[in-house]
Amino acid sequence: MAVQHLTPVEDAISQILDQATALTGSEPVPLADSLGRVLADDHYVPADVPPADNSAVDGYALRTQDFVADQPLPLSARVPAGQAPEAIAPGTAVRIFTGSEIPQGANAVVMQERVEVTDAGVVIGADVSDGQNIRRRGQDLTQGDLALARGTRIRPQEMGLLASMGVARVPVLPRLKVAILSTGDELVEPGVPLKPGQIYNTNRFTLLGLLAETGCDVVLCETLRDTREATQATLKRAASEADLVITSGGVSVGEEDHVRAVLEESGELSLWRMAIKPGKPLAFGSIEGTPVLGLPGNPAAVLVTFLVVGIPYIRKRQGVTDYRVSGEQLPAAFKVDSASIRKEFVRARKEVHGQRVEVAAYPNQSSGMLSSACWADGLAVVPENTTVTPGDMITYYSFAELLG
Repeated sequence: MAVQHLTPVEDAISQILDQATALTGSEPVPLADSLGRVLADDHYVPADVPPADNSAVDGYALRTQDFVADQPLPLSARVPAGQAPEAIAPGTAVRIFTGSEIPQGANAVVMQERVEVTDAGVVIGADVSDGQNIRRRGQDLTQGDLALARGTRIRPQEMGLLASMGVARVPVLPRLKVAILSTGDELVEPGVPLKPGQIYNTNRFTLLGLLAETGCDVVLCETLRDTREATQATLKRAASEADLVITSGGVSVGEEDHVRAVLEESGELSLWRMAIKPGKPLAFGSIEGTPVLGLPGNPAAVLVTFLVVGIPYIRKRQGVTDYRVSGEQLPAAFKVDSASIRKEFVRARKEVHGQRVEVAAYPNQSSGMLSSACWADGLAVVPENTTVTPGDMITYYSFAELLG
C-alpha cells in the first residue's frame, strides 16, 4: 500500500474513530477506587436527595405566621443534624443546624447572625419569608430520574453524587490494555551511561505518563530491535496481549522503519501520513486483529499526535460518550509568516498582557524539542494554508482539556 497524499487531520481522526469499538462487559469496583473509570450502566436515583427538607444554615426554624418583628419567640426544641425532629410547637422557634431536618410545621429558617437570643426567647432582626434557608426534599435529585448515564467518566464530583445515592460499588467498563513498543537500536534506558550514537528512550516515559492519565493499563513495554523479523514477532506478541498497540518511530520512509512495512505485509495499514505538524508520518492499522497506532519517533511529535489523535480514539474505546474537545478562541501573541499545507499544533501558553489574555508560542517548534511542551500549557492551532499575525483569533486547547 503506497499512500502518497497527506490525509487532513479531521478526516484522519474520523477514519480512526470509525474503527474505535468500545470495550464490553463490566466489573464492580468500590466507589473509592472508581476515579477515572467509565460507568458501565445508567444510574437512576433510588430515593430523593436530600431525603427530607433540611436547613441550609445554622439558625432557628419557625412558622412564618408566628413571626412578629422585635417580639421574642420562646425556644421549644433543639435539633442537631442526624436526629429526627418532632413537630414544632406553635408560637415557638427551634434551634437548628446546617443539614438538620426541618421540623414538621416549620416553613422558614433564620440564620443565627440575624437573631438575638434573650431569656424570653429569640428576637429576629430580619424579614422572614416562606421557604427561607430551607433545602427542599429532592432538590438535588428526584427519585427515578437519570443521574448519570453509561459512558460517563467518573470525576470526584461523580464520586460524590454516587455516594449521595448510597452507591458503594460501581459497575465500570474494563480498562483498556495497551502495549507500548519503542523502535530504534539507538535507544537506551535512563540511568545507563550513553555510548556514542545512543540516546535515551524519551517516548516510553511520555507514553507511560499519558496512558496513566487516560486510565489505561500498560501490559507490555518494550524496545524493538531494528529488524523486520523482530518487529513482526514483537508486534504479533503485543497484539495477543493488548487491546491496542502503540508504537513510536518506525513509520516513516527510512530503511530501518519497519513498523509500517510489517503492517502492510502481515496486517492492515488503513492510514498513513497525516497533514499535521508535527507528526506527519503517523500510521494506523491492525495486526492479528488488534489495532495499532503508529506514532512518529520525534518526542514532541509523539506528545502532539497522542493528544490530538490518540486520546479521542482511546476515550471512545473506553466507552466515554463525551470525548471531543472544544477549545477556546483567543488572540495570538505570535506570528506565522509562511503558510503550511499541514495543520500545525503549536506548543503555546496563555499569557496576560495588560487587560488582555493572549496565546504565546514557544520560539522553537522543532519536533524534537520536548522542553517546549514543559514551557507550554497547551496547543494553539494554525490551520492549513494560513499565516498568523499578532492579534488574530486562533483556537487554543489546554493540556488539561486535551487529557480530559
